[in-house]
Amino acid sequence: MAEGETDFGYRRVKAEDKARLVRAVFDSVSPRYDLMNDLMSGGVHRLWKAELIDRLVPRPGQLLLDVAGGTGDIAQRFLARAGNAQAIVCDINESMLVQGRNRAIDAGVVSGIAWLCGDAERLPVADTVVDAYTIAFGLRNVTDIAAALAEARRVLKPGGRFLCLEFSRIEAPLLRQVYDLYSFTVLPLLGQVVAGDREAYQYLVESIRRFPPQAELARMMEAAGLEQVRFRNLTGGIAALHSGWRL
Repeated sequence: MAEGETDFGYRRVKAEDKARLVRAVFDSVSPRYDLMNDLMSGGVHRLWKAELIDRLVPRPGQLLLDVAGGTGDIAQRFLARAGNAQAIVCDINESMLVQGRNRAIDAGVVSGIAWLCGDAERLPVADTVVDAYTIAFGLRNVTDIAAALAEARRVLKPGGRFLCLEFSRIEAPLLRQVYDLYSFTVLPLLGQVVAGDREAYQYLVESIRRFPPQAELARMMEAAGLEQVRFRNLTGGIAALHSGWRL
């Protein structure tokens, strides 16, 4: 591994180039992002996100920071459950934020939610101000996962909760084989037909395979100072929900 390089799917690229390349991917797919999520997962991603909210147990008066949350669906779920609460949606892609903001307005969600363009590795948020930090299907796209985890801990209040929902490693060999076949054949084709960008979805599939497996991510969370770290596999490990606290 060359110094100063990182993964961009199965490619090796300069670390300083990854954020730009990721932005280009999501700029391309943002108009059809939600539709593609439904097609790719058969709608199961909605159940996984519902599980995240169930684990979070939103309460009135809380402030949520949802990172890489441009579509706004986690924030809207949080506000609907918590009642009188606030949410900040932070995403590095302005195009994703525009899509999410428009969706929220269409749904009548115009108060209690703020939209912030920012990098997960350098959050434009003060120390110890948020009650909960969530990131769903975004951590694998950052250049430096350890830096993003450290930032998550920095912005959480003492007693604050961290939740990460991300594609992960499947344990059952047969399910893994079927999933690999589906991922590397069907998903890029769907990306080409529906979103008009096969390469973007090829990258997304490859980025899942490069992401740390469950136990390794849990160790990285602990190294960042998060405590009581746990994870729960969803749908056989296709996704996993990681939890930690700032104590």
